[in-house]
Amino acid sequence: METALVLGASGGVGGEVARRLLAGGWTVKALVRDPARTPAIDGIVWIAGDAMVRADVTGAAHGASLIVHAVNPPGYRNWNTLVLPMLDNTIAAARDSGARVLLPGTIYNYGAGTSALLSESTPQRPSSRKGAIRVEMERRLQQSGVPVLIVRAGDFFGPRPGNNWFSQGLITPGKRVVTCPGEDGVGHSWAYLPDLADAMVRLIERGDALAQFETVHFRGHWDGDGRQMAQAIVRACGAPAMKIRKLPWMLLWLASPFVTFLREMQEMRYLWREPFALDNAKLVRLLGREPHTPLDDAVAAALRGVGMV
Repeated sequence: METALVLGASGGVGGEVARRLLAGGWTVKALVRDPARTPAIDGIVWIAGDAMVRADVTGAAHGASLIVHAVNPPGYRNWNTLVLPMLDNTIAAARDSGARVLLPGTIYNYGAGTSALLSESTPQRPSSRKGAIRVEMERRLQQSGVPVLIVRAGDFFGPRPGNNWFSQGLITPGKRVVTCPGEDGVGHSWAYLPDLADAMVRLIERGDALAQFETVHFRGHWDGDGRQMAQAIVRACGAPAMKIRKLPWMLLWLASPFVTFLREMQEMRYLWREPFALDNAKLVRLLGREPHTPLDDAVAAALRGVGMV
């Protein structure tokens, strides 16, 4: 039985990967600052510690063959001071334990004006601070000498509330309205977290089929015109008259000088103005197919998670 350490198990993608690892027979440890305040995931060994403290990460990783680096600052805040030190601690722990690092990747690496279809070899020219940090994260991992798997995906959504556009932007529990951040006719990539976690663990379990430094793209759900996700939410709610409105970007821009989170949102607006689809040909070659829950089923599960259906 193999052992994994999950950093960020209390978050969306980290929690789903932890659940999938447990279902696959792995022993799963998770580092958390307050073990008394953890999500209900039966089977996890919760370890008190801080991802910003190298000794905590290295100690927790002892005996692990996999470290899932799914920890991020909440929201968009403090990326420039927290993200890279946490990653450096994970790299040090991987060197010490001999583990492979699994990093849930994003499309932040790709800036405005990039090709609409992203392959693993698409040049990374970020146009945001967070994108530049993401590129630097991957550079450090590639140069670290430790085994690495990066799985890049679009915006997350899933059966448990999380810090993502779906549960914090498109929907508002208790209100019968859907907010569309994107431009009309512009496609957008979505990743249903149970499917993404399944793909990640299945890739890890391919073992020798992976390169020392491997990057793979997960296609997920491609919303070709920017309205398919909103329409799926309306169907799942059983409310044909449910209002679909545009996100008032101008109002957010006016308020952004006073609210850090809104400034950070503005920086990432280009992802809603241009289409960024992920080419999953490599993933399909490695796994035979990509795990894929039908959109209506995935949306219904996500809405049940926030009590909207």
